Amino acid sequence: MAREKYQTLTEQMFYILLSLKNECCGVDIMKIVSEMTQQRVTIGPGTLYTLLDNFVSQGFITQTNIENRKKNYIITESGKEMLKKEYNRLHKLTDDYETFMKGAL
Repeated sequence: MAREKYQTLTEQMFYILLSLKNECCGVDIMKIVSEMTQQRVTIGPGTLYTLLDNFVSQGFITQTNIENRKKNYIITESGKEMLKKEYNRLHKLTDDYETFMKGAL
């Protein structure tokens, strides 16, 4: 059985969606993600714009404004649901770890 696309998010996907809580452009997204993660996660332009196009087509974000070549985006309700789903999945992972490793360390 084929795995559903976006069943889980990569770190880059997660932080892109998180950064779009407020409207911003691609350059701002790269800066926000870098600052948010203390430079642990970086996103190059090729990856960023590919993911932004995919997220728009999936309805996770919407394009809000275009000025010359600068495009602004913001997360949609569907994107917020996906982000929350991933947040909950990550919490389940850490809960499982804590339960399993309790007393093992």
